[in-house]
Amino acid sequence: MPKRILQGTVTSTANKQTVTVQVVRRFKHPVLQKTIKKSKKYRAHDENEQFNVGDSVLIRECAPKSKTKRWEVMTEEMQAEHEKQRAEAAAAAQQAEAEAAH
Repeated sequence: MPKRILQGTVTSTANKQTVTVQVVRRFKHPVLQKTIKKSKKYRAHDENEQFNVGDSVLIRECAPKSKTKRWEVMTEEMQAEHEKQRAEAAAAAQQAEAEAAH
């Protein structure tokens, strides 16, 4: 099962190797058809303590690191690896589609 990836803003760096990330999602209310903003805070693992309050970061699901941490902040290396995997999967899907058309 693929890991979920969310984008948010760092709101706290008070604990060691942990950042609090606020993720805002927008959606249309099913009845009122009004755009609604909801936010949720996630505690994410930051191994090198390289992120500060106000930084925009990507976080991804991981195995539980502590009682409250189930997410980790994605570094540049993790993001590059993720993009590489996505490109490979897209190429494989396109190749399979081309073979099915013939």
